[in-house]
Amino acid sequence: MSVTDKHPQDLQLFLDKLGTRLQKTPQKGSVADYIPELARVDPDQFALSICFNDGRQFSTGNSTTKFSIQSISKVFTLAIALGRLGDKLWQRVRKEPSGNPFNSIIQLETEQGIPRNPFINAGAIVTTDSILSGSTPKEALAEILMFVRAAASDDDIYINEAVAKSENQTGHRNYSLAHFMKSMGNIENDCDCTLGTYFHQCAIEMSCEQLARAGRFLSGGTDKHHMIDKQRVRSINSLMMTCGHYDGSGEFAYRVGIPGKSGVGGGILAIVPNQASIAVWSPGLDSCGNSLLGTQALEDLSTHYNWSVFGSPA
Repeated sequence: MSVTDKHPQDLQLFLDKLGTRLQKTPQKGSVADYIPELARVDPDQFALSICFNDGRQFSTGNSTTKFSIQSISKVFTLAIALGRLGDKLWQRVRKEPSGNPFNSIIQLETEQGIPRNPFINAGAIVTTDSILSGSTPKEALAEILMFVRAAASDDDIYINEAVAKSENQTGHRNYSLAHFMKSMGNIENDCDCTLGTYFHQCAIEMSCEQLARAGRFLSGGTDKHHMIDKQRVRSINSLMMTCGHYDGSGEFAYRVGIPGKSGVGGGILAIVPNQASIAVWSPGLDSCGNSLLGTQALEDLSTHYNWSVFGSPA
């Protein structure tokens, strides 16, 4: 039974109190200053939105303010790639946690240019490259944007060109990852084309309310939101649980206990299987590049409503 079936007003009150409390927290983390456009974002902003499978949505804070979803976009491109390639994708990218920072090149050198999972940067670049094959960057981006808009049931979702340009100008590590994988035969397209597409997908802007609605295809929503096969939903959720927060994935699973994917823009998309999709945004990041207050908000929410897939506390 959904928590909204009993006392929906209690949920809204809980969210408002949670948001107010967290916004007063002095330690909010640090914004991603290595991307100049993201360094300009006000770290005091906070938003959270929950969209249940029956369509009811509850939000608090700056929930209509748009932000750069960054690596959360990898969830959507993975869904597209799996729909196109199926299990053939796993010949080019594995399904294991990396235990290293999201932009590390160390494992690529010892594992023949095959990234550990599709959520670290190297794996996401390969995933984007697989979507780009057979199409132009413009066509690939149009497909990605169309998928995101359809998932959110909202056409008012766009790419921030200034953010994409900022990422391209400072994305030297991503260029090194792409060229190394190219040298190992695991990038099919021109590196500039693949990375240009990748930087633009990361620069998609959404509000928490839009992002929460977009996640319904992973939460077992209505037939309208069954955009991919149920087996693919299961696969993506399992990867979000084990790999969605880079080398902080174990900590997130321990504290929150539901699948989630973070982005260095400060957003997190989390899924309560068969119940709801949750989006939270707080620009300040922890040492692993995940939203500091966003993680705390999801931990408090999951604990309060016993949403952890590992069971309720004793």
